[in-house]
Amino acid sequence: ALGEEGYVKRRRPMRNHEVTTKHALLDEHGQLMEPGWSRKLIQEYRREAIKAPKFRIKEWDYYFVMGKDFGVALTISDLGYMGMISASYLDFTKPWEHTESVLIGMPMGKLKLPSDTSSGVTEFQNERLKMRFEVKDGKRHLTCDFKKFDGDKDFSCDICLVQPQMDTLVIATPWDKKHHFYYNQKINCMPASGWIDYAGERRDFDETTDFGILDWGRGVWTYDNYWYWGSGSGYVDGKPVGFNIGYGFGNTKAATENVIFYDGVAHKIDEVSFNIPKDDFLKPWTFSSSDGRFEMDFVPIIDRNSLSDY
Repeated sequence: ALGEEGYVKRRRPMRNHEVTTKHALLDEHGQLMEPGWSRKLIQEYRREAIKAPKFRIKEWDYYFVMGKDFGVALTISDLGYMGMISASYLDFTKPWEHTESVLIGMPMGKLKLPSDTSSGVTEFQNERLKMRFEVKDGKRHLTCDFKKFDGDKDFSCDICLVQPQMDTLVIATPWDKKHHFYYNQKINCMPASGWIDYAGERRDFDETTDFGILDWGRGVWTYDNYWYWGSGSGYVDGKPVGFNIGYGFGNTKAATENVIFYDGVAHKIDEVSFNIPKDDFLKPWTFSSSDGRFEMDFVPIIDRNSLSDY
């Protein structure tokens, strides 16, 4: 529906079921046992419990780390019939970004992405790209060495994220189709240290002001989908504050992914209106929750539009 001033307004009903008991994610038929949201990754994901064909299973680890005036996104994904390993460098002073990807055919589990986010290694290497995510002792060590990332310009980084003792956002979402589901965790407010190097120019992260987030996803979903996602981390009066908002992916009758984090605690919110300019995505956006607890103005500076058919 169109709202005032040419904005597209998105609304949905209140959905709030919280999963609090540890158990398997999927039953013996490959269906979600308990759709809903949780504060930790307590439903146990097992790739071998999925009943869909291997080429339909999708798994990814995505990190975004943001400094004062630059950011980096790193992705290792196994999409079943294709693997995609990507790095993005964003310079907010210009503003400008560049994304480069390496594609591999039919990995179907060969990348061996971990079954949870508490420990393990996610990595990829070929003659052009080395990317590795290691989780150990509450820290996430991210490294990347990308030759000819942008023409003849190389890109590399070495980043450490410290995961605080705080709630996260986990959502188990079904589709109205047999054996289809999406299991996802967002981890916000992870202080970031380390550096990136683009074409010989180094920039450092400051752990007192800079943060990283993790978007961890596993599942099987239908081909034609849309998904809106927003995330933020920072400090307010010395307290860590973050948010995760989104909609459009699967059947979200049991729970949405809208949440506010304050001082380590997740506060679930239900309906969020995404007021998106219909004629120009670089015009200001606004967001508003049904209970008035989340009100946000958003002014885009980079349009990362891309065309893909995966």
